[in-house]
Amino acid sequence: MVTNLPNPLSLVLISLLKGVTEREADQTLWQTLLAQQNRVRDHVAVLGLELILDEAEGYAYLRQRPAQEGEAELPRLIARRQLGYHVSLLLALLRKKLIEFDATSGETRLILSREELIEMMRLFLPDATNQVRLVERVDASINRIIELGFLRKLRGTNGQFEVRRILKAFVDGQWLAELDARLKTYRIHADSGEVEAKSNDAA
Repeated sequence: MVTNLPNPLSLVLISLLKGVTEREADQTLWQTLLAQQNRVRDHVAVLGLELILDEAEGYAYLRQRPAQEGEAELPRLIARRQLGYHVSLLLALLRKKLIEFDATSGETRLILSREELIEMMRLFLPDATNQVRLVERVDASINRIIELGFLRKLRGTNGQFEVRRILKAFVDGQWLAELDARLKTYRIHADSGEVEAKSNDAA
């Protein structure tokens, strides 16, 4: 009978390699990560990765480390994902909403309904009068963003979603500085097909 417990460092590394590790999801694992973070950084560096850890917000993930001068480029382990127009648009609107929420609310969890997400996107879609098509596009974008890990559907609710704070790490300061221009571009070019969106290193 096996009685030895798993190596805590192994559990942390496996969690990070699978995706984002969050404090609220597993407090014990999170505390282990904080205690072992130097060892984690050493281990993942061998794979060409770096640990991004935001203790205040309570999330951590791995990102491909840029090759240093004179260093051979390693094969990418973390894929870059090009986002289509509608997903990119909704991510921009969610990030803007999160900024407004943090500035005006004392709460930490931003919860939005499906109806609110539809209304957020309505102004930026050329066929907003076509309600069926609008809803289909929003639903598809919501599902994609859930897959990317930036939205979480709340169990036991009728179309309620939590905006995960990890979004702050992937929509960075430079991206935010260009946010208003991006949103104007989305409105102008909404009927021209896919708009080129920024690729992020998704964990």
